[in-house]
Amino acid sequence: MPTDLPRQQFVLDTSLFITEEIREDGETLEEAVLRLLDLVATARLELNISCHMPPSIHDELGTMLRDRDVDDEVFSRLDTWVVRKSPDRYGVSIPANVVYNFIDEMSDRVDRGLRVSEQALREVERLDPEDMKRQVDDDGENEYMTEADRVLSRMRDKYRRALRQGVLDSREDFDLLVLARELEAGVVTEDRGIISWADEFGLRYVRGGRFPTLLEEYLRATGAEGYER
Repeated sequence: MPTDLPRQQFVLDTSLFITEEIREDGETLEEAVLRLLDLVATARLELNISCHMPPSIHDELGTMLRDRDVDDEVFSRLDTWVVRKSPDRYGVSIPANVVYNFIDEMSDRVDRGLRVSEQALREVERLDPEDMKRQVDDDGENEYMTEADRVLSRMRDKYRRALRQGVLDSREDFDLLVLARELEAGVVTEDRGIISWADEFGLRYVRGGRFPTLLEEYLRATGAEGYER
């Protein structure tokens, strides 16, 4: 094992473990996650590469994995090889320009959300009153969506995209970036909003689907056992 390698650190997002991009042909989610964690373990032992995760992200990932009925072995390996660490929210400084850009972007997104709502309201106003009555089947039991319901459903999707897609929209996302800045670590994610703000924070990032390949290439380049060229 090389002893003079500079230490590399990564902060892992939930999306890394959930994305289908890390799966090989025919692999289940559980098999893909176990293979990923084996790579993380080998990289730690052979190359001194350490992977971290804020507790908020760890809890979020745990909930998602439990909902998918993964085996306890996954949680055991996750707890062993991925370090849980709370970000230093008081000690990490963030450039004022980053906050300025965030406020500016959120103001623009609120305006876009208002335009989506106004458009939906105008659509409903143009509907025939008969199209706004809830329909039922012949048994009088199952109700069907009215045209107004469909307009509102489309509005929710557009509104969600206008306000949330490509932006930091949770404390978990913010914890991830603050921890990466604190550790001077790379961010590993498939979330476009986190990638965009990793640039704002001046952080390195790796797309989640590329992370297993990146670890394999590091191991292969250093001649780690089982990964020789």
